[in-house]
Amino acid sequence: MKHILTGTFLAASLVAGSALAEGGVIKFGHDNKTDPFENPAHACTAVFSNLVTSGTNGSVTVEVFGSNQLGSAAEHVQQVRDGLIQATLTSTGALASYYPRIDVLNLPFAFTGNAATYPVFDGAFGKALAADIEAELGDVVVLGFPDTGGFFAVTNSQRPIAKLEDFDGIRIRTMTLPSHQKIVQALGAEAYPLSWGEVYSGLQTGVIDGQMNPVPIISFANFAEVQQYLTLTNHLFSPYTFMINRAFFEGLSESEQATIRTAAENCVTASRGLSRIIEASDRGLAGLMDNIEVTALTDEQREKMASVTQPAFKSHVAENLDATAGALLGQFEQAVAEANASTYLD
Repeated sequence: MKHILTGTFLAASLVAGSALAEGGVIKFGHDNKTDPFENPAHACTAVFSNLVTSGTNGSVTVEVFGSNQLGSAAEHVQQVRDGLIQATLTSTGALASYYPRIDVLNLPFAFTGNAATYPVFDGAFGKALAADIEAELGDVVVLGFPDTGGFFAVTNSQRPIAKLEDFDGIRIRTMTLPSHQKIVQALGAEAYPLSWGEVYSGLQTGVIDGQMNPVPIISFANFAEVQQYLTLTNHLFSPYTFMINRAFFEGLSESEQATIRTAAENCVTASRGLSRIIEASDRGLAGLMDNIEVTALTDEQREKMASVTQPAFKSHVAENLDATAGALLGQFEQAVAEANASTYLD
């Protein structure tokens, strides 16, 4: 009954607030804490809000609702599509039920480093992906692909993982994405899909042995309290998709639209900068090292892991997604190869 009443109140509030949206208010929902120094998502939204409000002289303003105040990440996507809210940052897991092709981004062990991810999502591939999302959903505009916190690492309570064989039998929580489950299984571990809200208790009670997430999320979630080992696998990079309701966006003036696009670019940049800072600070890896044993993989072990996970992933895409997804995966691989081969001064 409590959930029913809460949902009813939320729906009524959003419908009542839709009139405000017509006046130039962007209701922006996300599922992270509302502290711009605490996580990349809110750093992104804080920068976006500031630049939109100042750049339009207040004709467009932004109201940010973090910490799942308006529902889950998947619900935010539907709310944006319905015009109940105007914008969100959505994870690949939350977006997959609306746009299954987002799964192509889960090619494991693809990137050589964080810097290589930037030209991939800012360049031709990112534009092609955004255009395909917009064409498939029809009611959103994609404004960019902010950083969620960097590469995924793996934690567990059983033993240090330094080589492929160390994954054997370890039960690792994954999102409900089949590709994540295929990757974990290819490594020799057991994949255990579990909702985010149950991960900490699952680790604490031993329902699961481990989980995988970017380092800042591992730190903020206090997983070091219930995990003993962390491995810097860097096996996945999974950005947010920043989307805004199309009808709202197209109802703005050209000047306002241009300001929103510029603010979104700065939002993406802020998410990346804060992610790198957190990773290197006592809120990230430096802090975790005092409480959890950290292992970095050798290049040889990364190559071994890539050799078993990439074929499993590509088979999954070929068997479960359409030809357009296959073409997108090919574009993604080409863009990644070019980015990996480039250097900062090129």
